[in-house]
Amino acid sequence: MAEPGSLFVTMQPKSGLALEQFHEWYNNEHGPTRLQLAQIFTNGLRYRALDGQEPAFLAAYDVTRMSHLETETYTRLRAGRSVREADTIGQVDVTRYFWDLVLGRSSPEHFRPVEQLADEEAEGLVLVAVQLTPRTEEGADAEEEIKRWYEEEHIDMLSKVPGWLRSRLFKTSSLEKDQPTKFIALHDYAKINGLAGPGPELKAATSTPWAKELLSKHATVTSRRVYELFYVFGPAPRDLHNLSLLPPAKATFKSPDGKTTTSNDGGEAPVIESRIVTTKDGLLSIPYRLEGNPDPHAPTIAFCNSLLTSLHMWDAFVGILKEKRPGYRILRYDFRGRNAGIPARPATLDMLADDLAELLAALRIQKLHVLVGVSMGGATTLKFALRHPERVAKFVACDFNVASSEANTNAWKQRIAVAESATSSSDGVSGMETLATQTVSRWFHPDTVSFKLDVTAWVRDMVAANDVEGFRFGCQALWDYDMKEEMKKCVVPGLLVVGEEDGKGALVKAMDGFKDLVGEKGAGLMVVPKAGHLPMCEQPEGFWEAVEKFL
Repeated sequence: MAEPGSLFVTMQPKSGLALEQFHEWYNNEHGPTRLQLAQIFTNGLRYRALDGQEPAFLAAYDVTRMSHLETETYTRLRAGRSVREADTIGQVDVTRYFWDLVLGRSSPEHFRPVEQLADEEAEGLVLVAVQLTPRTEEGADAEEEIKRWYEEEHIDMLSKVPGWLRSRLFKTSSLEKDQPTKFIALHDYAKINGLAGPGPELKAATSTPWAKELLSKHATVTSRRVYELFYVFGPAPRDLHNLSLLPPAKATFKSPDGKTTTSNDGGEAPVIESRIVTTKDGLLSIPYRLEGNPDPHAPTIAFCNSLLTSLHMWDAFVGILKEKRPGYRILRYDFRGRNAGIPARPATLDMLADDLAELLAALRIQKLHVLVGVSMGGATTLKFALRHPERVAKFVACDFNVASSEANTNAWKQRIAVAESATSSSDGVSGMETLATQTVSRWFHPDTVSFKLDVTAWVRDMVAANDVEGFRFGCQALWDYDMKEEMKKCVVPGLLVVGEEDGKGALVKAMDGFKDLVGEKGAGLMVVPKAGHLPMCEQPEGFWEAVEKFL
C-alpha cells in the first residue's frame, strides 16, 4: 500500500552563489512548479537553521502518496528543468531524502496545517528534526521499539512542552530501495516555546527510563537540527523581494513552458507575470501580473478589468499609483473570456468572483487592501465583496450596474453576432475588429474620441485582440444577474466611481440611485469629469483624484 510521506531536501549554497539569487530561483521557479502538482504535494515549506549548523536550509514537502514520486508527472520536472535551474543547482550542495509516514499526533487546540495559515502566522514556526538509526544488532526489534516508544510515551510527554503543535515519525521510504532503515522525527512548535534551556518539560521527555534504555540498546541519535520556517510556497510565483535584489540580467527569466516571466528593469521595478494559475475546474488559466512594493507583507491592491480588455488597461493608472503610493503591492489579472481556452460553459459573476479567490489563494494573499474594478470588473468587485468579505478590506466599483436588463442582454447577443461575423473580403476587417471600433465609440467621451487618438487606438487594439469564443462565453456573466437585494447585506466599505458621460450620463443617475443601498451605510459616489466608460484610461489623473482619499 502506498503511504503518505515527506520529501525532505537539505541545501547549502556554495560560496559563489548570492543568497538572493538562490532564494529567488527556489521561491519563483522550483517550489511553485511542485505545488502546481496538488495531487502529489499538499504543501511546500522552507526552513533556515537556528542551530548554526550546515546545511543551513531545508525544504520539506508533504506528499499524498510516496509512489507519486516515481510517476512521470513528477520525474519530468527534473528532466525538463530550465537552464537556470540546472546552473543554480550546480552551485548548491543538495541532499534529498524520501520518508514514509509512520505515525503522528497534533494538538487539537493549537495545530493548524501551515498551508492554511497566513504568512505572518506561519513565518517563525520552529521545527525540530531528530534522526535515529536503529542498532543493527537488535534487528527488527529495534525498529518496533522506536515506534512503540514514540507512540506510547515520547509524543505524549513532548505534548506537554510549551508551544508544542505536532510530532510525526517517519522512516526511510520504500522508494529508497536497498537502503538501511532510518527514522526521522519532526516536531513542530509555536514561535514561543519551551525548547530553550531546555525547559523542564523537554528534559523530562528525554530522560525517562524508557528513553535512556532506548538510546542505550535500540537506537542512536545521528543528528538533531532546529529550524525556523521562513517561506511557504503556493503554486504561483510571488517573491518580489528577492527579485528586487537581483540585477536586471539575473532577474530576467522565462520558464521553459513560456508561462512565467520575471524581470527587474533598472534594478528597482520587479515584475512577475504568469499564466500557471488555473480556474477551479482546471480548464482556463488566469494570467496575472504582480509588481509594486517588494515587501512580502506590503498591502495589496488588485484590479478587475472590463470585458474585452486586458490587465494592461490599467497601465496609465498603475503608473500614477506607483508614484503616489509606493507602499502598495499591485496585482492585475485577466478575466476568463479574455484569452483562448476551453470556456466550457457561460460565465457568471459568481464564477468570476471565485476565480479571483482562486488566484489569491495561489498567491497566498489572505486579504486585499483594496479591490478595484470597472464595468464587468465593477460588478465582479461587488460580487467578490459579497461572496468573500473576509478577503477584502474595501472596494472601488466603477461604471457598472447592480442588475442586468433584457435590453442589455439583447445588446450583448447582437455584439456576439458582430464578433463572430466573417472577415470582410473587401477590407479585410474581422468581426472582432468591427466590434472594437463600435465599442470604442460607445465607451469614450467625445473629447477622447476627437483629441486622444492614441488612447482610442490603444483600447481599440486591446478589444480587437480578445478571443472570439472567450467573448461569447465571458459576456454572459452580464446577461442575467441581480444584486439589488444582496448588496444591502454588504459588510465591506465601498466607493463607487463613474465617468460623467458614461451612457450619456445615464449610468451616473443609475449609480447615484443605488449607492445608498450598498450595506447599512451606503457607498460614496465620485464622478470623473470628461470621461466615459473607462475613466482610468481616459482620465487617469482624474480617476486618481476620485479614489485617492478612499485608498
